[in-house]
Amino acid sequence: MKKTIKYDDEELEILKAWEAGTLRPVSGVAKQIKTHRAAAEATFKKDQRLNIRISSRDLRNLQARALEEGVPYQTFAASLLHKFVSGHLVNQQ
Repeated sequence: MKKTIKYDDEELEILKAWEAGTLRPVSGVAKQIKTHRAAAEATFKKDQRLNIRISSRDLRNLQARALEEGVPYQTFAASLLHKFVSGHLVNQQ
């Protein structure tokens, strides 16, 4: 059985442009990549250690959520802390 892929409007627009051959290279890509790479390296630089005690239940839940995301739970926890302290953590409830 063949799986049907559903695209959103933006994806359909890109697909149509690709098929029509109207996509063109963007100038300054190398500079943008360099800038983004430097920002990513600074963001993910791990030069400090943090040891905390949490409940077994919270740890199990953290590990389960990390598994759903496909990342190690310590990486997931660090990502959550980073998002919180930078003001980008959004409550989804």
